[in-house]
Amino acid sequence: METHIKENVLAVTRLGRTVEEATGFFRVALGLYYLAGLMTEATLDFKKIDRDFNRFIYHSIGKGHSITSVLQFMSGEKVLPVLDSARFIAAFREHCKDIPYESIPFLLGLNLGVAKNLSGLPTEGPVHDWIEQRKAGALPASDSL
Repeated sequence: METHIKENVLAVTRLGRTVEEATGFFRVALGLYYLAGLMTEATLDFKKIDRDFNRFIYHSIGKGHSITSVLQFMSGEKVLPVLDSARFIAAFREHCKDIPYESIPFLLGLNLGVAKNLSGLPTEGPVHDWIEQRKAGALPASDSL
């Protein structure tokens, strides 16, 4: 896992005002880096990638969290306050410039698709609705923040 990713995620995390908010910022920023990293034609070693992410998670926010739990968080309703947080959006845009803000709905959709394939559960729900609203332009674009 590249050092700049760790630094960027921790910079976003530090801007959370409470432990709960900072943990949410951490989960979403890290999860977006993980998902963006899947967008390659190169062969991926998921055991190594997951081990590196899990090690970083453990050292950053402690035991009881994993890349799997991060991705599960990002597919549930609890992610919405983070996605709608002007502070998170500003921090993400400032510190995570290598992931275009506009790619967030696509990456969340990718995550929902993987979750559906693994669990067999439908993707419909609050996160799917958020993605669809974003695609339809019903939510503010990044340049309006």
